[in-house]
Amino acid sequence: MKTLYILFALVGTCATPKYTTRIQNLKDSIQLVDSTHITNYANTITIKELKTHLYKFSSDEFEGRKVGEKGQKLAAEFLKSYYISENIASPFGNDNYYQTIPKDFFSQEIKSSENVLAYIEGSEKPEEIIIISAHLDHLGISDNGQINHGADDDGSGTVAIMEMAQAFNLAKKEGHGPKRSILFLHLTAEEIGKQGSQFYTEHPVFPLKNTITNLNIDMIGRVDDIHENNEDYIYLIGSDRLSKELHYLSEKVNNSYYNINIDYRYNVEGEVHQYYSRSDHYNFALKGIPVIFYFNGEHRDYHKPSDTPDKINYGLLQRRTKLIFSTAWQIANQEHRIVVDKDNELLK
Repeated sequence: MKTLYILFALVGTCATPKYTTRIQNLKDSIQLVDSTHITNYANTITIKELKTHLYKFSSDEFEGRKVGEKGQKLAAEFLKSYYISENIASPFGNDNYYQTIPKDFFSQEIKSSENVLAYIEGSEKPEEIIIISAHLDHLGISDNGQINHGADDDGSGTVAIMEMAQAFNLAKKEGHGPKRSILFLHLTAEEIGKQGSQFYTEHPVFPLKNTITNLNIDMIGRVDDIHENNEDYIYLIGSDRLSKELHYLSEKVNNSYYNINIDYRYNVEGEVHQYYSRSDHYNFALKGIPVIFYFNGEHRDYHKPSDTPDKINYGLLQRRTKLIFSTAWQIANQEHRIVVDKDNELLK
């Protein structure tokens, strides 16, 4: 595997033979499931559809998707309409895909807003929930009248979820799971302090004790300056913080199917940018739910009107989306639920 900067607390000079044996046993115990099905359904995630969705989602029509404002409401309606057209259910039933957040919840003068939720029920263990999330809001219109399009931030994560939901739904229709349930969670109010995910974790639709992991996507369509000469990469943050099994599962899926360069430089504790605490996965981690944060790093158009869909690398967006889909497939279909580390021994 072409892995960069593996900076884990679990790797160090103080590892004991007992510790090393436990880690090796954990790595060896991970058995991939349904390899043919993973490949077949991952291949339904296409550049054409990702591009079509993203040009729409980051268009002027949605006015930068500022939380609580007209453009964000239109973006939520766009997502709802997509799930209805794809016959992907709401966890609430009927045509209600919104988890409404009242205006008095927000710390700023913000109008009411909504998370958008779609749901595929598991065939064998429906009570166990995997959450795949991305935020749907962005910065709106600048003071000078320019629209902040947010194509990468986080239009890229939004359309990735749309394509993954379609792929999982097709698999279910054809009798191939998933065994566990999957909640596709489009979160609002990330840009004003992760308040959509805070609301969800305080008012969960499914019990948090049954939520086995959160795979959160925030910017996966671009290349940062560090990787200009090595574009086939993705930053992973948090994968080893609460479940070593989740980390090794993630690596095994990547090694087996994609060999994307996994860069862990921003996963090290005390990292100056503090990315681990800056996106929606963090509110799930605070509740003891294992998380992976997928991220391409900041670039020159970050939080600027120039973050437009023509600058997205759609081939990379597709590969990264396939990786996340395949990781979710493994978690959803393996025999046991992801094991949460119960003590600090594995962190030493």
